[in-house]
Amino acid sequence: MIGVFDSGLGGLAVFKEVTKALPNYDYIYLGDNARAPYGDLSQDIIYQYTQQAVDYLFAQGCSLIILACNTVSAEALRKLQQEYLPNKYPGKNVLGIIRPLSEIAATASVNKNIAVLGTQSTISSNAYQVELQEQDKNIQVIQQACPLLVSLVEDSKEKTESSQSILFNYLAPLVGQDFDTLILGCTHYSFFHDQIENFFKKRVKIIENGQIIAEKLADYINRHPEFSETSTKQQKTFLTTGDSQKFDQAAEKFLGQKIQSQQIKL
Repeated sequence: MIGVFDSGLGGLAVFKEVTKALPNYDYIYLGDNARAPYGDLSQDIIYQYTQQAVDYLFAQGCSLIILACNTVSAEALRKLQQEYLPNKYPGKNVLGIIRPLSEIAATASVNKNIAVLGTQSTISSNAYQVELQEQDKNIQVIQQACPLLVSLVEDSKEKTESSQSILFNYLAPLVGQDFDTLILGCTHYSFFHDQIENFFKKRVKIIENGQIIAEKLADYINRHPEFSETSTKQQKTFLTTGDSQKFDQAAEKFLGQKIQSQQIKL
């Protein structure tokens, strides 16, 4: 069974593509909506919340967990992999989404100038800068924090005039910067894809989560058959720490279908 964790709803964009690419598995999606957004929280709190989610998903029978959240991947993944899992969950693994996006972006960029949009926590961590420069030390990274965008998507306000104004205020400092590739370093930002693309007059290549993560996960499982636990049931379970009815209504726009989630406590 594969677990997918996000601080809220954005990880459903990853979940949709992963389940499409790897349909023969059971999945659990867990959104910590009651405590979202994570973007402005301290690293210690983000790690604590993520550890609780990992414990819960492993207890439900998951052997592999995808942290479908850039903030969590930036602030908690390394410590989980290096310290927590080897001692408490040998044989199981947790994967993030920053390295896969960085690998694709580094290959896509011609002039080696890459811009990153992310939450305040993700940008402050410099996780993308580290990963991109590990791919190619000549890459120059331009970072821009966009702290309000997650809440706009979670509240279904991403198409309002005020949200467009907020988005354009975040993008304005990037005008004139010589980058050819832009990473949407938050799963929620895919809802602003078209607006961002049009703002830059389609002159930059936009790298976002969904399909890239699905392809990288399929490759990972091919190389690690111990996680190839296919299922004839192909069940999809949705869990939230917030209001399940509100989660279901919001999740429909990510998945394009109705779901019925269960509320849990971490």
